[in-house]
Amino acid sequence: MSLNDSWMRRDLAVLWHPCTQMKDHEQLPLIPIRRGEGVWLEDFDGKRYLDAVSSWWVNVFGHANPRINQRIKDQLDQLEHVMLAGFSHQPVVELSERLVALTPPGLERVFYTDNGSTGIEVALKMSFHYWRNSGRPRKQRFVTLTNSYHGETVAAMSVGDVALFTDTYKPLLLDTLKVPSPDCYLRPEGMSWEDHSRNMFAHMEQTLAEHHEEVAAVIVEPLIQGAGGMRMYHPIYLKLLREACDRYEVHLIHDEIAVGFGRTGTMFACEQAGVSPDFLCLSKALTGGYLPMAAVLTTDRLYQAFYDDYSTLRAFLHSHTYTGNPLACAAALATLDIFAEDNVIEANKALAARMASATAHLADHPHVAEVRQTGMALAIEMVQDKASKTAYPWQERRGLQVYQHALKRGALLRPLGSVVYFLPPYTITPEQIDFLAEVASEGIDIATRAAVSVALRPGAPSNFHDPG
Repeated sequence: MSLNDSWMRRDLAVLWHPCTQMKDHEQLPLIPIRRGEGVWLEDFDGKRYLDAVSSWWVNVFGHANPRINQRIKDQLDQLEHVMLAGFSHQPVVELSERLVALTPPGLERVFYTDNGSTGIEVALKMSFHYWRNSGRPRKQRFVTLTNSYHGETVAAMSVGDVALFTDTYKPLLLDTLKVPSPDCYLRPEGMSWEDHSRNMFAHMEQTLAEHHEEVAAVIVEPLIQGAGGMRMYHPIYLKLLREACDRYEVHLIHDEIAVGFGRTGTMFACEQAGVSPDFLCLSKALTGGYLPMAAVLTTDRLYQAFYDDYSTLRAFLHSHTYTGNPLACAAALATLDIFAEDNVIEANKALAARMASATAHLADHPHVAEVRQTGMALAIEMVQDKASKTAYPWQERRGLQVYQHALKRGALLRPLGSVVYFLPPYTITPEQIDFLAEVASEGIDIATRAAVSVALRPGAPSNFHDPG
């Protein structure tokens, strides 16, 4: 028995894995990873896999990055954790100062939590609570876009719209208002991204006009709807949304958990629209993929609505045990140092161009409807019929076939349904991008010409999906 097989057997005896139909692993082997280095992951039998999805979109500067490693080691000798209620520490103060300086103007206060989903919960609760403290308790609903994803805690699911993750739990969810997405994959033929996104804003305008007196906030994933299939839209939508939220006195929440820290081509996606949200939610790449942490940045105006004598009960009494953990703060500070010292955003432009050129040929593939890209995120949408953009039946799990082929070739490509995507670490080389494009092309050829061999029992998951 190989070392991989030994670890896999031990795993399956005790673990329940995330976003997984565990019965799949009767045929689909788990891959136990022994170590990581740069863009590579290595299993216990010595096989390496190029991490094309940044280990669920978090690892921007490579595995076992020596600069981040050292910062965490240094911090470990000083302070591993202290509660942030009534106490503070140097790394969390320094990180907060740097985030305030780095993010768009007006975001002056930082609230920490443990992960992206709970960061969304914080923003939603703060918005609701702000209006209550401000004497406008009717404002308690949220507006979200169709096909959006914001996490898997209950309130975060409520403002999401990917049925695979939410349908089962509908009785638990909040009553939200859903507005058609500006998703440019759905634009009429010949229409530009900008014109389509501008036209689609009419739905949001109408919803806010009709419901603003009961709406606390609008929440969006800026520019890229990640777990919804890497669907993308134009920054004009964000500009129009900021103006409308101001007009109708509604908060604007930007969920940049997946797209923040350079993924869209700018440090934060909202920069491309020249706007500042009322809440900016950050996580994933914040710590370079090392430790769980989320930051919710908001305005001093919002902060002041909670600042009062304790007896008024206006305080935001929300907490997580590991809020502002010093080790996670150290990882985040090292990550920000790399951004500052290595001119990462500029360097990424060349890598993004290479991603575009390496995959350009796929636009002519008979079963590829679109190759789309925003910065360091590129997606290839496989379809049954190119002319009509008719999707493959979900039961066929075409993306799973791409995934399996990529593993054989030494790459980690985990599609979203029938969407193959690249979200690699920024340390990837042009030659490694070419390799990923080659592997993806082979996998797409196999998945789109082969007879379907994967049979699913009724009620099985509807996609080979990431939770984002």
